[in-house]
Amino acid sequence: MASSSSILLFAALLALVSWQATASDPSPLQDFCVADLHSPVRVNGFVCKNPMEVNADDFFKAANLDKPRVTNKVGSNVTLINVMQIAGLNTLGISIARIDYAPLGQNPPHTHPRATEILTVLEGTLYVGFVTSNQPAPNRNKFLSKMLNKGDVFVFPVGLIHFQFNPNPHQPAIAIAALSSQNPGAITIANAVFGSDPPISYDVLAKAFQVEKNTIDYLQAQFWENNHN
Repeated sequence: MASSSSILLFAALLALVSWQATASDPSPLQDFCVADLHSPVRVNGFVCKNPMEVNADDFFKAANLDKPRVTNKVGSNVTLINVMQIAGLNTLGISIARIDYAPLGQNPPHTHPRATEILTVLEGTLYVGFVTSNQPAPNRNKFLSKMLNKGDVFVFPVGLIHFQFNPNPHQPAIAIAALSSQNPGAITIANAVFGSDPPISYDVLAKAFQVEKNTIDYLQAQFWENNHN
């Protein structure tokens, strides 16, 4: 009969294999693979630059992440540093973002299709949360939320809808997020559903959201104007 230590070791190995199998980006097979952004060859990622031509600037970006940003209509600004800004991130499976929030501003519900996100608050307070995937009936999508203060950390699992909101009507907030992909992607739910090009049929959306068609017309008009001006 297997010992308890052997069972624990097997379980740990199984968890490690499972984690590798579901990692967002493939594991690198060399020290680095600096992206050749000008190569005509298209792969899942970018072709490697000749390592003999690599220099320190391939791993550097003067991003001024210490500087505040002007926020958008919903009161946020995401400054993402991914492989397109730092070519040396290619195959390394990580990126970083600074997020600025105006008073009562939000980073609206969205997903990262290729990355888990870990966020820490640098200044202010944030109300954050995410929703689980569809559950078998009669269960519902579970909503998990938390109020974060300066120095607090929260994790948003890969692919799940999540948001951050600054509840303070007088003070801005700042957060830094790390993401487990060189190119995590983002799908802002409202923009994607109501501002797609061409628009999704209002018959489809009216039935999906169980509202009148004129409500869908109004929403599409708002997001189409915002997305395509």
